[in-house]
Amino acid sequence: MKLGLNTYCLRALRWNDAQLLDYTASLKLDAVFLQDSLDPKAMDPAHWKEVRAQSERLGLHLETGGGGIMPRTADQFQPAVASLLKNVERAKAMGSPYMRGVLASERAAFPPGPVEQHMETAVKLLKAVRSQVMDAGMKIIIEVHKDLLAWELKQVVEAAGKEFVGVYMDTGNPVFVLEHPMTTLETLAPHICCLHLRDSVVYETPRGVAVQWVPLGEGVVDFKAIMARARELCPNVYVYIKPITGRPPAILPYLEPGFWKMYPDMRGSDLARFLALARQGHPYEGHVVIEDVPGRPVPPEFVEALKFQQKEHMERSVEYGKKVLDLGVRWRG
Repeated sequence: MKLGLNTYCLRALRWNDAQLLDYTASLKLDAVFLQDSLDPKAMDPAHWKEVRAQSERLGLHLETGGGGIMPRTADQFQPAVASLLKNVERAKAMGSPYMRGVLASERAAFPPGPVEQHMETAVKLLKAVRSQVMDAGMKIIIEVHKDLLAWELKQVVEAAGKEFVGVYMDTGNPVFVLEHPMTTLETLAPHICCLHLRDSVVYETPRGVAVQWVPLGEGVVDFKAIMARARELCPNVYVYIKPITGRPPAILPYLEPGFWKMYPDMRGSDLARFLALARQGHPYEGHVVIEDVPGRPVPPEFVEALKFQQKEHMERSVEYGKKVLDLGVRWRG
């Protein structure tokens, strides 16, 4: 399976798109997923053509997209449609077959109301852009995030229309909804358009479980088993290395009654599989700088350390993908 990297993992470096593409090519990778670009020209149509030309010159398959797509209120619906279509236009101009989108940063970030309501809103939004996406020869791919369970996301994709909606599979996010990444992979496999690898430590705590992202191959997830199953179920997708590290462990207090208000329809067998994973785990024992906290600026004293760490963790993870998981084509030459 062809191998690439996800550029979001290098955000501390503040590189522009050209630098990110050059770096990807220097690692002898096959592809790049340009996510959450920090380039000052990111929304300039002239820049989109430049990025496409550079990726083609470097021999890199490129995929990209936007961020959050969900409107929080009824009056935000049409602006959400317009934003989706703008990002479809951008992705197509860059040569990407897909436009990535996210429903919510986490389950608690959905607006008030039951999860079924938010699933219906997502379906309505996606159907509103169906003809334009189909005419563009594109697919919108919804990232597996910290919001929906796998079977819930499967329902959204199939209700909206699998002919133009697919899944961006991320192995690092299922643990935040008490789901084993293998469950997510197996449930969503028919709709997976790209596969992003991120490892986690998961372990029991007095309140429930703790989860933390770590470099690939250094957590509790069995990626040899994950990739063996991926080769059976979705063998033709590009695989992207996506280590997001430097964040503190997050506590998921599932032993507290209030926690389950967000998960009234959790399936017992899926939870049992996840808890079996947690019982195998332990806190991360490697050295790591913990200063990449969403919503909080990085203290100046830690900026250079995070730059070094993100690049070093990416390169460690890429080597694991190549040498242990046997991924990628170009580097073998």
